[in-house]
Amino acid sequence: MSKMIDIDFDFQEEAGWRDSDRYSPTLQEYHRILWSKLLPSGKLFTLKKISQNRLYHKSELGEYILSSDRAVTVFRKQKQLFKIISLIPESEFLQFRKLSDTIGGIVIWPSNRIDGKMTINGSRGFNRSIADRFDLTIECVRRYYLGEDNPLDDTFKRYSDFFMLFKDFKSYVEFFLLQDIVTDDFLAVKIATPFDNFRTSPIPGSFEQYLIYKDNTTKFLKARNSRIAKWACSHLVPNV
Repeated sequence: MSKMIDIDFDFQEEAGWRDSDRYSPTLQEYHRILWSKLLPSGKLFTLKKISQNRLYHKSELGEYILSSDRAVTVFRKQKQLFKIISLIPESEFLQFRKLSDTIGGIVIWPSNRIDGKMTINGSRGFNRSIADRFDLTIECVRRYYLGEDNPLDDTFKRYSDFFMLFKDFKSYVEFFLLQDIVTDDFLAVKIATPFDNFRTSPIPGSFEQYLIYKDNTTKFLKARNSRIAKWACSHLVPNV
């Protein structure tokens, strides 16, 4: 039977305002439901929970340990943005922050360290060209599949077996229901702010730039939440 996904579910509240990627059992179950499905190869990618914050797959496809990543940042911890964010009505900012914590703003990545180096989740947070921005992360994924240089290329190459599961960028986007962050032809990523090929800081530098980022990111989050809800209502979920 199909499973319902509550796109408004408050994972943070369930986690007692701790890290919901680690402490929300509902979030882990949503990931298991959503991403246990057929790959482009036609083979079934099934996930099972093996710990409080780890999902696991093992088959002829390989062995994968994955974890949740609240992928969309609102920059609330960036000191240089404190003043800018303070100019936004508190209720409006809180609404944006809450939306970023819904399932539409969350993804999964491989979580096993390779050669003691950072995971994808860690790398995209610490990389100064990305600064935890999801749109720029997906632009790196697009370039990776094309064999083009990008700020996360070395990290992605460590997890090449994971990306090979999805064959190409279009299939990766379709699998993870990310169509709303790319153009209809899958040839470009919809970057939330004016983009200069990673040459300047990804952190909005003015109130106007932050509003542009917030508005475009909000559109993506709402659209992906809607897409996820529709998918969950119309697809069968494997009994895994």
